[in-house]
Amino acid sequence: MVETTGGGPGDGTAEVLDRPLPDGVRRRVVQIVSDGFGGLTMTELPAQLRQYARFTPSRRAKFAGNAMAAALETDALFRQRIGEKFREAQPELAGALDSGSPLPAADPLDVAAAAYVLRPAGWVKLVTAAGEEVQRADAERADEESRAELERLRAELAQAREQTRAETERLRAELESAKKEAESLHRKLRAALSDVKRGEAALRKAQGEMDAVRAEAHRQVSAAESESRRLKARLGEAEAALEATRRAAREGRSVEDMRVRLLLDTLLEATQGLRRELALPPVSVRPAETVDAVEPGRMTPKDIAARALSENDPAILDQLLALPQAHLVVDGYNVTKTGYPQMPLEKQRLRLLGQLSALAAQTGAEVTCVFDGAELAAPVLLAPPRGVRVLFSKPGVTADELIRQLVRAEPPGRPVIVASTDREVADGVAKAGARPVASAVLLKRLS
Repeated sequence: MVETTGGGPGDGTAEVLDRPLPDGVRRRVVQIVSDGFGGLTMTELPAQLRQYARFTPSRRAKFAGNAMAAALETDALFRQRIGEKFREAQPELAGALDSGSPLPAADPLDVAAAAYVLRPAGWVKLVTAAGEEVQRADAERADEESRAELERLRAELAQAREQTRAETERLRAELESAKKEAESLHRKLRAALSDVKRGEAALRKAQGEMDAVRAEAHRQVSAAESESRRLKARLGEAEAALEATRRAAREGRSVEDMRVRLLLDTLLEATQGLRRELALPPVSVRPAETVDAVEPGRMTPKDIAARALSENDPAILDQLLALPQAHLVVDGYNVTKTGYPQMPLEKQRLRLLGQLSALAAQTGAEVTCVFDGAELAAPVLLAPPRGVRVLFSKPGVTADELIRQLVRAEPPGRPVIVASTDREVADGVAKAGARPVASAVLLKRLS
């Protein structure tokens, strides 16, 4: 057994490894320490390794590897004891290292690990040579792996190229097929467009012929109506002349009296014949009903316009309403806010509409009451009173504009009276041919 406690001429303890211990050598060193660990007593172990004394060799190598490697490097006595255990376990390798001639068949990693533990002369060279050998083996292995990977990649590349070529051929064939199909569809489309143009030309020709037939039929109908009217007129003149002759003969009147009466009867019968010929129906739709507005219960209108006062003589209103076919248009909120503004809007509307209903019954005039829709928080649910048309302005349209639309809808010459104190409304309706009166005048008339 060789014990070394200090650096001697033939001792390698003075040698220093100038690079980290190779990983393979370090694992063998840890295994040597773990194997020799169990043969030491608790007092022979360094303090930092005593906690691993009861571990199995594999667990010690796994959990205490760093601690054992550090203790082996720093604690010479512990290293000497581990070396003694190694000499007992592998005397041939230890003896070969002591003699300076390692076993030729020994693993370089085992030789380097044993040299690191036993520290014979030249152990640094052995460890360095083993590390280089490991690196060279790793490099060769990596080179072999790289060659194998390269071959595999070349094979995959060749396969990918073959697949790409096949896919390209397939796509080229599909492209050719798609081109042929597109050409066929283009031909069909051109044929269809040609058919459509021919059909449109035939349709235009048929429409032209139909229009010509309609025009000829209309001309013939007009000619027949004209001839019918001429014949009716001549018949009427003949009947009137015959009747006048009979009456003149019967009454003994002079020829001049007969001629005057004949002309008068001709005029009257011509007027009646014109009325029968035109077949005019009685008027069922009033102009105010053609104006676009919000009726009660339809929707929530918006906006209110302000109003002002004007004339105050109720007799003017009575005279205007006495005209034939008179139409009274009332600016609702302008009247109610002039007469009773303290009341809620709902009660204002009900009071005004009740009074307007009575006025319509008294005068027989057409009455339309317009309210601004912006005053409403919800749709108005009411039954308009008898004889009064109730309208609300639509969202975005003021009551003033709705009133002007109602006035413009009336035919020229019809008496239209607008009750409002808004000067802009009064001026606008006056230009349109209506007669403005102040709200105060209407309130006085209603009271």
